[in-house]
Amino acid sequence: MTEEVDLFVIGGGSGGVRAARISSGYGARVMVAEEYRVGGTCVIRGCVPKKLLVYASRYADEFEDAAGYGWTVPEPAFDWSKLIANKDREIARLEAAYTANLDRAKVKIVKSRATIVDPHTVRLSATGETVRAKTILIATGAAPHLGAEIAGLEHVISSNEAFHLKDLPRRILIQGGGYIALEFATIFNGLGSEVTVVYRGENILRGFDDDVRTHLRNELEKRGIKILCKRLVEGIEKVEHGLDVELSGHEQIVVDAVMFATGRHPNTKGLGLEAAGVKLGPKGEIMVDANSRTSVPSIYAVGDVTDRVNLTPVAIREGHAFADSVFGNKPVSVSHAGVPTAVFTEPEVGVVGLSEADACRTFRRVDIYKTSFRPMKATLSGRDTRTFMKLVVDGDTDRVLGCHIVGPDAGEMIQLIGIAVRMKATKADFDATMAVHPTAAEELVTMRERAASHVREAAE
Repeated sequence: MTEEVDLFVIGGGSGGVRAARISSGYGARVMVAEEYRVGGTCVIRGCVPKKLLVYASRYADEFEDAAGYGWTVPEPAFDWSKLIANKDREIARLEAAYTANLDRAKVKIVKSRATIVDPHTVRLSATGETVRAKTILIATGAAPHLGAEIAGLEHVISSNEAFHLKDLPRRILIQGGGYIALEFATIFNGLGSEVTVVYRGENILRGFDDDVRTHLRNELEKRGIKILCKRLVEGIEKVEHGLDVELSGHEQIVVDAVMFATGRHPNTKGLGLEAAGVKLGPKGEIMVDANSRTSVPSIYAVGDVTDRVNLTPVAIREGHAFADSVFGNKPVSVSHAGVPTAVFTEPEVGVVGLSEADACRTFRRVDIYKTSFRPMKATLSGRDTRTFMKLVVDGDTDRVLGCHIVGPDAGEMIQLIGIAVRMKATKADFDATMAVHPTAAEELVTMRERAASHVREAAE
């Protein structure tokens, strides 16, 4: 028999789970299909396990810095297999919590791949059964994309496999210059690996403020991470002593592991979207309107599968807004402007709002305030590192358009600064806020001298 529900969700990740729970709370009959593990990329093999590995990698610095504060610490030893086992245990606990939350919300979970038969019918691959749904929500996320075929591509791992390596590689090459590549570069570097980053572009972190890109690159290189820009991996050969990697320009390097973090593509293959009439973009992303509705009125999509702003909190907000709008009779649309974000490198990067270059393209006058200083903790530890902070301000209205931080706890700071930027706080508001001393964050409210001012002439 064909089961009938009000909402069928394809994908049990952050966005899909939120949409399912909230919709059920409004009285909808909801079913979620997940073919891998409940929790999705972020919980299972993304943000959460990555942050746990980031914490692990930072202990090397803590042990070194302790000496400057009077501590004598025995020679530390690191056990990769223990870290991975502990990480796996925590991820299993979180998956169980996600499943329990869905159960409490009276959402039915099916462990199966699901494909769309028509605008109101879904087939479960595990059993062949079909489900009729008034509304279908696609929340299948994105998957690592390794790029063009090259010799030896079978030897390459993605971030998925990096979480489950049997041994910590002594030498690793990572191709890519974005969030994932740089976060794993600092993880492996902190845990003792020799790390080389290869990136095809002019500089790492494309799309970020140029000062942030330059400052972070300098900091990573000071930590011993080798960064090669304007390069590509052209071939990989397995040899007796590792993997022989050929780079563009006939440069070669031998490593123990090669990881590609060259982007993620929307996970839409084999879902039956084309047959159902759902329009896709050039990368396979599902095209949606401001309310996450596809070209088929009964089918919606949220999260990375739509390739809007590919961040977990955005997927969660989109899923919640979908449930409010469709089942709660409370129309909500999500603004994708001014989304705060963090890169958990060492040091961290926190960003909200416009870069200097983007602001200059949009606003007539742009004022820049920035500072670079040695973190207080480094004064006794002797560590060679500097924090960078920058405010981008509309020179005509005094509104803060962007904030950029590279340094300890940048992610924590930018979450709170994001509130001020969203509320359209002015530089005068920042200046009028009392500093908390001694903190790094006080620099954000004590920067008084403009570092630069750009004025764009009006077109004739």
